[in-house]
Amino acid sequence: MKGDSSSTCELIEHLPFSTDAGIASRARIGLIVLATDFTIEHEFRALLANLPGVALYQSRILNSPQITPETLSAMKAGIADAAAVILPGNSLDVVAYGCTSASMVLGEETVFARIHAARPNVKATTPITAAFAAFEAFGAKRIGVLTPYRADVNEIVRTYIEKRGFEVPVFGSFNEPDDGIVAAMDAASIEAGIDAITHKHKVDMVFVSCTSVRLLEAATRIEARLGVPVTSSNHAMAWHCLRLAGVTDKLPLFGRLYER
Repeated sequence: MKGDSSSTCELIEHLPFSTDAGIASRARIGLIVLATDFTIEHEFRALLANLPGVALYQSRILNSPQITPETLSAMKAGIADAAAVILPGNSLDVVAYGCTSASMVLGEETVFARIHAARPNVKATTPITAAFAAFEAFGAKRIGVLTPYRADVNEIVRTYIEKRGFEVPVFGSFNEPDDGIVAAMDAASIEAGIDAITHKHKVDMVFVSCTSVRLLEAATRIEARLGVPVTSSNHAMAWHCLRLAGVTDKLPLFGRLYER
């Protein structure tokens, strides 16, 4: 009878199963994302969708939407905790910290030390670490830089790049400190900004700084028109994560860097 409480249910336990390597059979990439970032996960996933067996796992770190040297520096305290909660107790191939300007305000070695406090054996990268690796992959010395940052942050970025031995003959900025607004900048604006900094200056490569900026889908088209390699914080860091994890597949759909 329907609803009869005397009916019984057969319980079948300890069913047999087998296992495989799961969705991360080739690589596990950990990503620390800013709480205010709209963009980085979208661009990483769009790229990694072309690489079965490479999986992305992320956490978020609290930050202010107003990007200033002070708010960037304040993130230092949260980096280790953000790294610790990505698949705790399980191994990762790489942990990437997703803030370009904070990586320069704090210094890459400080960021690495905070990541390694939680994940001592993991390979680590930041957007600027990845950008330097990209410059070196092309033998690029003269870098055209485009950012959304305000003037004091721009000065830190320019100086940091130059201290690593690269020339910055031209530096453009939208001078917008709000991360949410930066994430809404359209592709035409980013491309126009790149055109503005390369119009009168000869550069070996263009670097668009900030993980909130969208460039991934436009990189190949812009490169074809300019004739020089173009990369961004997300574009370079996704590539660097893959190479650090031993994934060397070529993905020319995403530009010259992904043919390296």
